Amino acid sequence: MTEQNNQPVFSLDKIFVKDISLEVPHAPQIFLNREQPNIELNISFNTTAVEDGVYLTVLHAVVDAKIGDQQMFLVEVDQAGIFQLRNIPVDQMDLIQNIECPNMLFPYLREAVTDLTTRAGFLPVVLAPINFAFLYQQKQAQLATASETVN
Repeated sequence: MTEQNNQPVFSLDKIFVKDISLEVPHAPQIFLNREQPNIELNISFNTTAVEDGVYLTVLHAVVDAKIGDQQMFLVEVDQAGIFQLRNIPVDQMDLIQNIECPNMLFPYLREAVTDLTTRAGFLPVVLAPINFAFLYQQKQAQLATASETVN
């Protein structure tokens, strides 16, 4: 029985939208403008401990569409997941929290953004896949460079 209790556990217990916002400040006039918008996307995430072995990961996206200086729409979504991470080796914990957890949440975030932009009366915004492993490697390289600069 003790051997089973020491088995690594990585599971997604719950997926939910923690916060969601859609703004179309210049409706209905913005719908008369046929120009292509400039769309900017910013994605970030963080993981926090909820209790022993239970973590909350929140993937935050901001989709900002403008035509010139005029706001077309602004979408903000916080897609969240509750994960169980128990008996995970220390060297694997960072990888799971920075790669696997956001990877599991991203399809739900993408669906929420597409649904919101469509319901707002715009063409759907479909987010391209994100390589969280590459982003993690970049972050680790930046941290290594920064620590070398300090030393």
